[in-house]
Amino acid sequence: MVSETVGLLVKRSTAGGEWRVPPVLLAIAGDSGAGKATLTRGLAAALGPDRVGVVDLDDYHRHDRADQRSLPYTALHPKANYLEIADQHLELLARGHPVLKPTYDHRGGVLGRPVLVEPREFVVVEGLLALWSRRARSCYSAAVFLETPEPLRHRWKMHRDTTERGYGEGEEAEELDRREPDAAAFIRPQAAHADIVVRFAPLPGRPEGLEHPLSATVLLRPTIPHPNLSAIVTPEHAEAVALTLGRDDAGLPVDVLTISASAPAAHTRAVQAQVWAALGGADEVPTCLGALPGGRRSEPLVLVQLLLLYHLIQARQA
Repeated sequence: MVSETVGLLVKRSTAGGEWRVPPVLLAIAGDSGAGKATLTRGLAAALGPDRVGVVDLDDYHRHDRADQRSLPYTALHPKANYLEIADQHLELLARGHPVLKPTYDHRGGVLGRPVLVEPREFVVVEGLLALWSRRARSCYSAAVFLETPEPLRHRWKMHRDTTERGYGEGEEAEELDRREPDAAAFIRPQAAHADIVVRFAPLPGRPEGLEHPLSATVLLRPTIPHPNLSAIVTPEHAEAVALTLGRDDAGLPVDVLTISASAPAAHTRAVQAQVWAALGGADEVPTCLGALPGGRRSEPLVLVQLLLLYHLIQARQA
């Protein structure tokens, strides 16, 4: 089993084979439809349900969908969410304590009954405002922001909300326009607080889109220790994966990892295998990684998820 393999990697670092608390928290932030759930699902499947818990910060919405429409701000605004309670819950989870978490049903747009969340070895926190609060940021071992290009994110969100969440196309288009001011003010600025910024988008001149897996550009800030990719991403892999020095939006130096979706899969998988081996994996790279809706697979997504697994496992070992 994949989860057993990853579990063994972590268990080697614990005394007497016993799990230790507190858990390791990973944040994945980004706007609605950016791909947070897809990224999280692969991590959760690889680690296994007995070792990882997922906290969706959408559950801390103050209002149901019907009431939210009558307000002058959207669900992306901090005051539309119980962020103080979310901060308190994250602090408790980070210390190894259970919490009684609220719930929100996206299909009906209604608030549900609270559920008990027990801390596990790993907790993935995903949400619109996962990096907004300094209190929340202090709980994470690593923080990720998904910076999906707006036209692409709009298409993803439109498809998801009209097929899974009961929105009409006209209604969803109107909602996207209404959300834009709050997205610009509160969602996109969170990228500045991320250790890792991930952008899935077509590379120039490449035939990529909704029907094809997308390439990935990953900014690795020196705010946390990253794996030594310079020893893995060598010139022989340049067609598939490249590592360069660049600048983020603030002009600060970052490592830039570019992963091509149109490169031969064998080249990309060679890099994946080396990252997996660096984690101590003795068998094949987990097949649950890189899974996309409709049974498709993205090789760039596999490598991004492997990097996040690296950070989770290294934080656990530390």
